Amino acid sequence: MPKRVLLAAPRGYCAGVDRAVITVEKALELYGAPVYVRKQIVHNKHVVESLEKLGAIFVDETDQVPEGSRVVFSAHGVSPKVHQEAADRNLKTIDATCPLVTKVHQEARRFAAEDLQILLIGHDGHEEVDGTAGEAPEHIKLVDGLDNAKKIEIDPKRPVAWLSQTTLSVDETLETVAILKERFPQLQDPPSDDICYATQNRQIAIKQIAPEADLVLVVGSTNSSNSVRLVEVAKEYGAKQAYLIDYSSEVKEEWFNGVETIGVTSGASVPELLVRELLSDLAERGFSDVKEITAMEESLLFALPPELRKDLRAAGK
Repeated sequence: MPKRVLLAAPRGYCAGVDRAVITVEKALELYGAPVYVRKQIVHNKHVVESLEKLGAIFVDETDQVPEGSRVVFSAHGVSPKVHQEAADRNLKTIDATCPLVTKVHQEARRFAAEDLQILLIGHDGHEEVDGTAGEAPEHIKLVDGLDNAKKIEIDPKRPVAWLSQTTLSVDETLETVAILKERFPQLQDPPSDDICYATQNRQIAIKQIAPEADLVLVVGSTNSSNSVRLVEVAKEYGAKQAYLIDYSSEVKEEWFNGVETIGVTSGASVPELLVRELLSDLAERGFSDVKEITAMEESLLFALPPELRKDLRAAGK
């Protein structure tokens, strides 16, 4: 069999990531450097480094932003506490939270207003989880992993619902929900699926590719949940080996021993440029036959944050 590449599509930014990155770029263009960004705007090393070169300054917390300065909140969302901290420091905020994450925040507030217990499926310490949990801290309990789902306790006399981090493995989330429903038959579903459409699409595509792949290369950063999940899904669905890389230069020669078919995919926060660079390097190794496997076309677009749109209009841009 000739050497070939199975390329999972869609690739490149999802709509929420595209919106967040453009938000920082437009803010720098409109207001000038520096523009502060709380946490990484998206979980991708290349994106963060590129924005730093344009004048973005990334900080961990709002108290690191000079009083009265401008700060962008990342795509992963923040809690009401962070909004208040920014207001207390007179910071000019631009909220680049992905609208799909905002939807989960709204669901958390609604369930809390109805006095429901909320089981939030996600990873402890992830920025998105911290932001969602902060919407209703007295109502939310975190469910991190299948073992936790088997052990967590609730008040059996009170109604309960579940929500999830948007970038999880679809399969593991469904398995977690099944465990919770078996233990708590009264468990209510959210009004719609919380897993990001882009995360789902990329997982569907890699499931199609993995059984045929001797090697799967996932372009993405180690702190990107959806990128890490793609490596796990590839292995679960039959890939002989799978690795996560930020850049094509990180590929190791020993990975190619006995390899005839390579699967390539990328996380939802990865610019297409990095995928093209990897394909070019693979072509130089003899893997020039590329077949694109499309799970789903993505055409969704999100408007820029309203506070930025207002200033852009005022500036005639």
